[in-house]
Amino acid sequence: MSKFAYSFGIILIGLSFGYLLQILVGWGMIRLPIPVDRLRRLLQRITLLFVNPVAIVGAIWIVNIESVRLAALPFNGLFAILAGGVLALGAARLLHLDPKKKGSMYCCGSFTNTGSIGALVCFVFLGERGFAFVPIYKLFEELSYYSIGFPIAKYYSNSEHTEKMWERLKGLAGDPFILVTLSSIALGGLLNFAEIRRPEFVRSVVSVFVPLGTVMLLTSIGLALKFRRVRKYLKECISVSLIKFVLVPGSAVSLAYLIGFGSIDDGLPLKVVIILSSMPVAFTALIPPSIYDLDLDLANSCWFFTTALLVVVLPLLLMILSLT
Repeated sequence: MSKFAYSFGIILIGLSFGYLLQILVGWGMIRLPIPVDRLRRLLQRITLLFVNPVAIVGAIWIVNIESVRLAALPFNGLFAILAGGVLALGAARLLHLDPKKKGSMYCCGSFTNTGSIGALVCFVFLGERGFAFVPIYKLFEELSYYSIGFPIAKYYSNSEHTEKMWERLKGLAGDPFILVTLSSIALGGLLNFAEIRRPEFVRSVVSVFVPLGTVMLLTSIGLALKFRRVRKYLKECISVSLIKFVLVPGSAVSLAYLIGFGSIDDGLPLKVVIILSSMPVAFTALIPPSIYDLDLDLANSCWFFTTALLVVVLPLLLMILSLT
């Protein structure tokens, strides 16, 4: 239970600190040297361009990546994303939702918090060797969001937003966040294959940078957090929760087992899939509803509801991992 308390405590601290800071600034009780929105972007840039890459290099440096079957890990992550979206559209149809709600449901079912919360849980529950598989699992995440998720969201909207899918895909090629992440994976893999002994201090750096990166990202989310009435969207929230915590994990873990992840490195890749395929709605799921005029309140409610359910999901994950 100490692992659960530690991981959930970090999640709560990050979100609460950012939200409290936002409230205090809004009430005029404190003044920041820079605007809240600029602070939010600054925290994200520092985390994604420095803190996380350092942790990724340090973790991949010592992970066992000899099995050729690990090449299927990012496709397993892509499968979980696509399956979540398809299931969410199915649920929206059963609930007889209008197009704007369907678009938001797709985003909530597809977009998953593997980057901050998922990475933290993998690190706390499985150690840095487990954390090292996270960037590999989510390798196709951004590509799938921009090439599939955003266009589907726009399909269900009457928005006049004119940026085309091809323009978004071209933007990925020069996106510094993606380039730095890919470079971190490549550098860590190169050091691993070269069999260069990792200095002992790197372990301490990784153990500090992983929770630090999570706190910084969640603080940035808290700075932009807007609560809505969840009760109005209770059916949608429950449907998305069943997709996120039951249906997607069940299918993604079954696929990972069939691939043979359970026989690699004492089943570590399989355990990573168990965790990452069971994460809540990502805050990124609020972006398409915002820019395409979908039901933002629905997306916000599903994000809050599924994130709050981590208080139940994390102990269950810990129990399942102890049995594998």
